[in-house]
Amino acid sequence: MSTWANLTEHLDRQHGVVGRSQIEAAGVSKSQLQVWVTSRRIERAAPRVWRLVGAPITWHQRLHTGVLSLGRMSWVSHGAAARLHGFDRAPKDAVDFLVVRGHRSVDLEARVHSTRRWGPTDEVVVDGLRTTSATRTILDLANERVHPDRIKAAIDTAVRLELSSAEAIRLRLEQLRGRGRVGVRMIDELLEDSGGHTMLERRFLELMRHAGLPRPQTQVVFRTPGDARFVARVDFLYPEHGLVIEVSGQLGHASPSERSRDAQRRNELQDLGLRVYEFTWDDVTKRPAAVVVTVRALLRDTA
Repeated sequence: MSTWANLTEHLDRQHGVVGRSQIEAAGVSKSQLQVWVTSRRIERAAPRVWRLVGAPITWHQRLHTGVLSLGRMSWVSHGAAARLHGFDRAPKDAVDFLVVRGHRSVDLEARVHSTRRWGPTDEVVVDGLRTTSATRTILDLANERVHPDRIKAAIDTAVRLELSSAEAIRLRLEQLRGRGRVGVRMIDELLEDSGGHTMLERRFLELMRHAGLPRPQTQVVFRTPGDARFVARVDFLYPEHGLVIEVSGQLGHASPSERSRDAQRRNELQDLGLRVYEFTWDDVTKRPAAVVVTVRALLRDTA
């Protein structure tokens, strides 16, 4: 296989860019590299990085360029990592990187953050890119004092996509907690009402806490006895009361097929001996006092 063919594999995988270490590993000499540059086959994209001439400059390409240029001790991070992980409310065009302090040796046209503390659980690979884990990304966003709503959305998305959990975030937070680490108090507060998958579920948990009502279990899966067939994943469960509470978004399920599935799901949960109650978006956000009164009565009636 020719040296150019070796580089083509990297170029295809990395959205049209290749790093110096990859060029050297492919056995490309400095003179051969210069021939390709002179003939306009490739061009310099950043320190230690070359781009295929004509390759479109995309968001993914900019991220690959960054980690290739900054070196092994660098990761896509913060807002860019949030988008890679699929977090709700993540910015669409952020280009952020994190490097271990003392390992940055190049200037890059991007936001480059530094850290003294790094652990093996902080790194994952997403779309072929070294990226801060979902847990570390949430903590880094809080450290940058981004709006609390973005942190709430990041936590809830990470839980929903099973990329992290409240327990994992708490553990890593304790390990990173220290002088100069901002956002710790905010994370502590936001984790109180985590465990759901949406902002509406978070609002319901917050409502229960402020009202002094017990916190329900979240995202509980029910299966049929015997064959263990999946029945439903419910938003909230008070197991001692046999009470399931669901919250539905602003749009809800409007089509006939969706309403039919909802009815079947409710019937199967009732067949398991559960009482099912649902609150709408307007109930939770516009009539919270009535929700509290209703839940208190439900818990009393099923005690």
